[in-house]
Amino acid sequence: MIAKANEDLRTKILEGTITKLITIPASQHRIAVDQLCPVATEVVSALQQAGYMAFIVGGSVRDLLLGKKPKDFDVATDATPEQVKHVFPRCRLIGRRFRLAHVRQKGVLIEVATFRGSHDAGKGGELQDGRIIRDNVWGSLEEDAMRRDFTINALFLDPVGGDISDFTGGYEDLLERRLRLVGDPETRYREDPVRLLRAARFVAKLGVEADERTSALIPELAFLLADVPPARLFEEVCKLFLTGHAMRSFEALQRFGLSTAMFPALKPSGESGKIVADPLLMQALRNTDDRVSRELPVTPSFLFASLLWQPVWEIAQQDMENGITMHDSLLLASEPVFSKQSTRTAVPRRFSSVSREIWVMQARLQKTRGKRALRILADRTFRAAYDFLLLRAGQDTELEPLAEFWTKAQVGYKFPARKTEARRGKPSGRRRRKGEGRRGGRGRKKA
Repeated sequence: MIAKANEDLRTKILEGTITKLITIPASQHRIAVDQLCPVATEVVSALQQAGYMAFIVGGSVRDLLLGKKPKDFDVATDATPEQVKHVFPRCRLIGRRFRLAHVRQKGVLIEVATFRGSHDAGKGGELQDGRIIRDNVWGSLEEDAMRRDFTINALFLDPVGGDISDFTGGYEDLLERRLRLVGDPETRYREDPVRLLRAARFVAKLGVEADERTSALIPELAFLLADVPPARLFEEVCKLFLTGHAMRSFEALQRFGLSTAMFPALKPSGESGKIVADPLLMQALRNTDDRVSRELPVTPSFLFASLLWQPVWEIAQQDMENGITMHDSLLLASEPVFSKQSTRTAVPRRFSSVSREIWVMQARLQKTRGKRALRILADRTFRAAYDFLLLRAGQDTELEPLAEFWTKAQVGYKFPARKTEARRGKPSGRRRRKGEGRRGGRGRKKA
């Protein structure tokens, strides 16, 4: 373990003004060469040979130090995007406010970003809600470290030389399993409120614990999430609940008081920022973690069907008491619930429509006689609806006979291939008419 920084140095770290570089040699961090992505190493090497600084950065370095397998590898450099393109002529430059280079080699995509700089006073803008908006500018290695969100994401690994450069104390934080923001917490959260969720996700995913300065303001600033685009928050929900740590993510959201800010359609518990923990949802999250651990598919459709079932069922029950069928009641109830939830997370129609089908199928599964049952088995949503019925039966013993019926009904039944699988390898589009060429036009007359 590296030596503890002295008090003056630690104060600078907390203030985000540290300029002292700590170098961790390969003999100390022990990240082996074969743990790195060969393509990322080649990209860094090519940039260094062209005279630029370049490092593997961010989550991949963090994960390797924690003994985890990185999902992807990113590179940071002092080369501008245009200079990166000069080194890699076939790379693509993307983005407007902050341009990035996408380098693809051997089927692997490496994102190359130019070091980001600090901002002079008055350069940035501030919205009326207090959220800070700043344009990105190029900077030095030190400035790039100071612009990163958490110290554990501000480590720079040179795969050629082997050293890790640390300007923020992130290496020590990883050793002590501590999550700490770089700089002033309120400023960093206002710059990007999604960092509130990232703090909860890292606590759940990495097994780290947020320090007092990082965690104290989270409940107080949860309102800032209302100004984040709902489409972006949908992606964050998927990262929280569909990557193998759903239960821990839910617990972290509850602990940090972020649940009601993220799920306005769910019933508040009375405690600040917390929602009522529906037993069906809790079991669904446990099942999701189990499926991810067994490398089975998980979908946002089933996740949101589980998340929003409680309010949908409560509304549907009121309609059924007024004589509306269960099928129609569930369909009607889905509209106001999804409408309320969409103010925070914009669930794409391709997922929300399947969630609705899962709910409506709960009514169809009540029909167990004759050929109707066979038609239900052939429905594309049957298996997801059946899994959902099992969740409901786990909370309501009256549904156990129905769940048992559909369990037995599947014995020996050959399910049709899914639509996407059935079309695989087959030509798409309409059939050509007689006399048409391959491009859809009439065949040419012979000269």
